[in-house]
Amino acid sequence: MKHAPSRTLATLGLVCSLGLGAAPLLAQDGEEADWLTRSNEIAYTVLEMNARFVPEFAGQQGIDGYDEEVIDLKANLHERQMAVEAERLAYLEAQLENESDPRVRQDIEIMIKAVEDGIEASQINYERVSPYGNLAGLVFFGFNGLLDKQVPAERHPAALVRLKKYTGQAEGYEPLVEDVKRLLSERMAFDGLIMPYRGEVEQDLERAPVMMAGLPELFEATELEGWEDDLALLTEQFAEYNEWVRENVLPVARPDAALPRELYELALKNFGVDDSPEALIRTGQIAFVNIRNEMMALAPLVAAEKGWEETDYRDVIMRLKEDQAYGDDLLAAYRETMEELDRIIARENLATLPNEPARMRMATAAETAQSPAAHLDVPRLIGNTGEYPEFIVPNIPQNEDGSWPDSDYAVRAGMWTLSAHEARPGHEMQFTSMLRGGVSIARATFAFNSANVEGWALYAEAISKPYMPLEGQLFSLQARLLRAARIWLDPMLNLNLVTAEEAKRVLMEDVMEDESSAQNEIERYTYRMPGQATAYYYGYETLQSLRALTELKLADRFDAQAYHDFLLAQGLLPPDVLREAVETGFIAPRLAEE
Repeated sequence: MKHAPSRTLATLGLVCSLGLGAAPLLAQDGEEADWLTRSNEIAYTVLEMNARFVPEFAGQQGIDGYDEEVIDLKANLHERQMAVEAERLAYLEAQLENESDPRVRQDIEIMIKAVEDGIEASQINYERVSPYGNLAGLVFFGFNGLLDKQVPAERHPAALVRLKKYTGQAEGYEPLVEDVKRLLSERMAFDGLIMPYRGEVEQDLERAPVMMAGLPELFEATELEGWEDDLALLTEQFAEYNEWVRENVLPVARPDAALPRELYELALKNFGVDDSPEALIRTGQIAFVNIRNEMMALAPLVAAEKGWEETDYRDVIMRLKEDQAYGDDLLAAYRETMEELDRIIARENLATLPNEPARMRMATAAETAQSPAAHLDVPRLIGNTGEYPEFIVPNIPQNEDGSWPDSDYAVRAGMWTLSAHEARPGHEMQFTSMLRGGVSIARATFAFNSANVEGWALYAEAISKPYMPLEGQLFSLQARLLRAARIWLDPMLNLNLVTAEEAKRVLMEDVMEDESSAQNEIERYTYRMPGQATAYYYGYETLQSLRALTELKLADRFDAQAYHDFLLAQGLLPPDVLREAVETGFIAPRLAEE
């Protein structure tokens, strides 16, 4: 799944708890409508309180009135943000004191914890870390969301206003790049702050022109007129800004990506991972060896089916990687795989399918520069009127000589588990269920973290795996091996217990990632999102544990489809809250049927 560019939010010192939001599309009746409406009104108020700081995200997620606004980087930013956070917390505590409905109270408690965690993270980062962020990524993200084909055309003209504010041509506004330069200069002058990582800055400088070059394509796809000169000015300003970064930020950037342990542990917590780094390392190493053993047993079966002499899982995977699809054939192959997964889900009673099919497309070059991995694009969830999630495959450009480059995303055998993860029964089903099923904003926004989102998607791979063809099962295990590698390599890299070269060797020689994918993994662990990659296997283990408990309690009364439908209906809950919901709302009623 694609995560909002939190590196931009966190490292520019902006409030990180804005998140995603959801409101029900389907009508709710009677008492059900009353509590849900009240909960959503409280959540919307809390979201709106700080939406002005990052309106690019607020408007895209469905908070009204922010399409024309731009990121706030004016003076006393941190102090103003903390004042708003205090207001949000006081408002929620007052609502909790006067609320009697246990469902609304639970939602308010979820929101209070999210706000408290956000305050802690913002304060620690302000005190310890010099701000820095991928500015081109933020601007592209905002325009890409506002000018998306699913956004009503009447909202598009706001992009022209936002463009003039970015360039400083609107009254009362300075160019965005000047605000950023001022903020960076002021904060970098403080002694003792942790500077940005050199590799991150270099990569941003490399990719910024690609994202800026992708902006005209977004505007050209609309009916808007008169944007050309303003966009040319913004592009010129960004070119000058990049040179400023090269001259002023790059020379003081730190050479080592690793953060102090306390900041790394804070990152883990913010991604929903509560274990210590040492516990994660042990979990990952044990899982890694066990999964690799499964692959060793399965690979000879795949080889026998294919008539190959090779039996080592590494050799079999390399043979399977030779079968790749490109261009229109790639999209057709993914769609065919997704359709077959839908048939499997229905035939095996794994979950109740949404009424509409899952969507997918190939990313543009600019989108790929911003997010180089396959992911799910989630539409606005607050006030959604039928917009749908989309499974996005990275852009694979054809070589100049007409050939195609090898890519792990083009491997036919690998499409099974990737589709199960990003589409169904993974992310797409999870978010479509929230969009169509009336999940409260609190459960789709403030409870959102990588562990409960990515944990479900990895669990979705696991429940689909037994019904995939053998080569799909082998790649499903390979994907699980990668997640097990993440949960120990990420903390080891950030605690300086392993070198990037050693970690990359494991990813390429044991996990069988190609060089580009392995490099993306190292960048992800070390500076894009330290700690986030551990959330996949951590969340997966949490769900597997809950599944085992449920089967133990219910025995032959366990119904997988009913169980998975129940989990999806809960939205994104913290593990302890989800466990309580399963025990009281799923297990207890079935035991009472005796």
